[in-house]
Amino acid sequence: MSENNKIGTYRFVAEPFHVDFNGRLTMGVLGNHLLNCAGFHASDRGFGIATLNEDNYTWVLSRLAIELDEMPYQYEEFSVQTWVENVYRLFTDRNFAVINKDGKKIGYARSVWAMINLNTRKPADLLTLHGGSIVDYVCDEPCPIEKPSRIKVTTKEPVATITAKYSDIDINGHVNSIRYIEHILDLFPIELYKTKHIRRFEMAYVAESYYGDQLSFFQEEVSENEYHIEVKKNGEEVVCRSKVLFE
Repeated sequence: MSENNKIGTYRFVAEPFHVDFNGRLTMGVLGNHLLNCAGFHASDRGFGIATLNEDNYTWVLSRLAIELDEMPYQYEEFSVQTWVENVYRLFTDRNFAVINKDGKKIGYARSVWAMINLNTRKPADLLTLHGGSIVDYVCDEPCPIEKPSRIKVTTKEPVATITAKYSDIDINGHVNSIRYIEHILDLFPIELYKTKHIRRFEMAYVAESYYGDQLSFFQEEVSENEYHIEVKKNGEEVVCRSKVLFE
């Protein structure tokens, strides 16, 4: 299989209801597009959610790191490319490139996924699924950004607390991975977004949370323009961690 056939390319438009007050695509919408592209790419190759659900398996996002020079502007066309970088026994590395209307790569993303059994919630062995054919899609296309890093938060006082509501819950019955991104970015004042943009954004997903859970947000500025955030449910269990780097 040629390297080109291993890369999926998907086209989008920055719709007016997908941009922020600056007219730029929001990080939440971009994250949604990346996850959709991962789904399209996997489905086209026989590893999509619908096929897996028939066998009681599904994909779970573990890590996401996005690095951008700029965001697409309102009404601009752009595309997302995605490919599989590595397959291990229990997880796989999937990368992305964001390409603007002129064909220039304006950002990249790295993600880590596991496949779990819907009944046991335990990881599946990717190298035995479909006879291990998933490794046929591994591609050596470069992704010139750092892998997701370890995020540590030591502060004990939350800066915000919310209750998971209807619009937070996805088809799996837990808080949607993109909703965490939106809630985290809401922690910062709008004045910050008037003068700076997000250069790098990371998410590390640890546990699931559900309707009615109290989500507490703990935030630290670890260096100038770099923030680490930890989200706990019901005052105890960590559900995710994030790093936001402004520029």
